[in-house]
Amino acid sequence: MPAESAHAAVAPVAAVPSIEQGSLGRAAIDPASIGDAPTSSGSAGAAAASRSAAAVFSSIQAVDPAALPGFLSAHAADLHRLLVDPPAAASVSQLWKLLDPARQAELVKVAPHVVGNLEGVPYDVRGKANRLDLERTISAAQKTLRTERGKAARVELKRQLTTLGNVKAALVKKDGVARTLVSLDASDEAKASIVIGDLSTASYVSVLVPGMYMAVGEQIQAWSAVAQDLYDQQTGFLGRLGGAGTTKHTPRVAVVAWIGYQTPVLTNIGGLDLARQGADSLERTLLGIQSLRVSNPPYLSVLAHSYGSTAALLALERGTVKVDALALMGSPGSDAQSVKQLGVRGGNVFVGEAPMDPIVNSAFFGSDPGSPSYGAKRMGVGGAVDPITHRTLTGSSGHNEYFSAGTECMRNLALIGIDRGDLVLGGGSSTRAASSR
Repeated sequence: MPAESAHAAVAPVAAVPSIEQGSLGRAAIDPASIGDAPTSSGSAGAAAASRSAAAVFSSIQAVDPAALPGFLSAHAADLHRLLVDPPAAASVSQLWKLLDPARQAELVKVAPHVVGNLEGVPYDVRGKANRLDLERTISAAQKTLRTERGKAARVELKRQLTTLGNVKAALVKKDGVARTLVSLDASDEAKASIVIGDLSTASYVSVLVPGMYMAVGEQIQAWSAVAQDLYDQQTGFLGRLGGAGTTKHTPRVAVVAWIGYQTPVLTNIGGLDLARQGADSLERTLLGIQSLRVSNPPYLSVLAHSYGSTAALLALERGTVKVDALALMGSPGSDAQSVKQLGVRGGNVFVGEAPMDPIVNSAFFGSDPGSPSYGAKRMGVGGAVDPITHRTLTGSSGHNEYFSAGTECMRNLALIGIDRGDLVLGGGSSTRAASSR
């Protein structure tokens, strides 16, 4: 259907709920403002473009089903603009529920990249959309490579195919545990997040936030392996300790291998620009989880390393989202001077500092989370014998061994993520936030 005909097929949308702009305090949107995004520059133009994009999404339920493919094609740019200035996850969740299955399926088919990366859309749907987007992008790159003759373009295509191939490989199940691709950005600075377990039902959700040199192309498989290790340990501890528990068929733990921002390298590690971008993205991720789990909120923890810990701290300083536990390893700090300034329930913050780590105690970005005045709990990372499993745990040394398998650090992170901070070695007693739910 021609674009103008598809646009004309939109029914009046006064009854469609408005969609509020996302977590950064933007104004509500009137769905009646559907139209092409204005071309004016500056903040007013950007705000108007964002309103237009959200209005298009809001209006989908009013489009005649036969006209929907043409409508979505005509407004592809508006839909993609939703990812630039995302709507509130809670509003997206509400609107998604109002769409009938046929419209939902058509959205996944026509705009998988948008659906797969829009917080508030159910995670199983996002997983399907991102898988489709992944396969289509791989196929398109392979097709272009067969005819491309430019050397630089061929190098870039091969690099993209390597990155996407590694993402695909990281999605392979281990021990029958589902892996879901809940975000995918295949651009030059690729981003991706893979969930081990079921994010929609897990009683305990841990989000792993990486530091520098954690590019998707080189590290997504290794980062997913860390998430799997954490998942396995948490599941094992729940079985031993008689917690909320797991069964073979109903996993109650989910771990997010999150690379949701451009991680820094040596040339840009000294600034906060990427950390702020990471904070924005992490904030949206956490709010997205909470928006879909309003009736059965999980125990939500953030486990962050190095520069990623600064991004996590920035996100939790804003007062827009709260988590149940926060663990920081090798942290250069942030503006916050104590746990009281963070959105962490009960001040449930842990700090791990390995020997010979040059970043700890540096307060490079404003504070030292390991200082006594900060108020965080210490967690051991130097090696120990686990009093629960009686395994010998190795120690972490330097800045990059916190997530190594078999370490005291990984054991402690697993317990923090299942609300058993009271069993963390080398730390104080933990506030049992989940017991008050």
